[in-house]
Amino acid sequence: MRPRDPRRLLERRRLARARVTLLPAEQLGYDADGSVSSKQVAEVTLPRSEFDRLWSAEYLERLARTYWHFLSRISLGVLRVLYTESSREVVAFRRPFVLLRFRVPEYEITPVCGAVTWPIDRGLLVAPAGRNRGYLRLAVRRPTAEADEGAEVTATVSSEVVNFYPLLAGWGWFARIGRVIYNQTQLRIHVIVTDAFLRSLANLELERSAIGALSRVAPQRSRAASSGRGEP
Repeated sequence: MRPRDPRRLLERRRLARARVTLLPAEQLGYDADGSVSSKQVAEVTLPRSEFDRLWSAEYLERLARTYWHFLSRISLGVLRVLYTESSREVVAFRRPFVLLRFRVPEYEITPVCGAVTWPIDRGLLVAPAGRNRGYLRLAVRRPTAEADEGAEVTATVSSEVVNFYPLLAGWGWFARIGRVIYNQTQLRIHVIVTDAFLRSLANLELERSAIGALSRVAPQRSRAASSGRGEP
């Protein structure tokens, strides 16, 4: 592994506007039906003025956009995210190599938490039994009232995959071997990429939504309407 350039680390720390602390990953494991779940969480500590500015439906939408942009950037353009009126597709280079297809995102916004959920549809990485099942969710939770004081605020950002059926893990007699292969390849890559995304939030640089469907949604609304044009 190439050693990190200390100058780049110092520059990154100088430019950072927040502190990110990764918490131990939650590997929820496999269910009896072959589905797998995992969750990664980070604490993001930032000045209260920045937190108050970012705590809105608009920035939840921008966080979602940033996630997909980061995925494309870190893969050097190999992975691309294509938007349609009814789906989000993660493709390798271009169609027809659709690795994952999600239905349109669903937004949930309360005074203490904001979440965007992409229901899993299908794709080359999804086993037949997993079509139209499971989801990917990004969530941001503000601290409790007792902890929500002072000049800084520590929010919790999580990335969660629930009820995912990986094709690579296989089924039947092959599942025991396939799960080992999946854990050491696809799942490991997912964890590394997600950790890198969570660390990147230190700069608080969120991509702008081209549509801005949630830019006028009040943070206190209990539910934000789903939209096929939500976060592109």
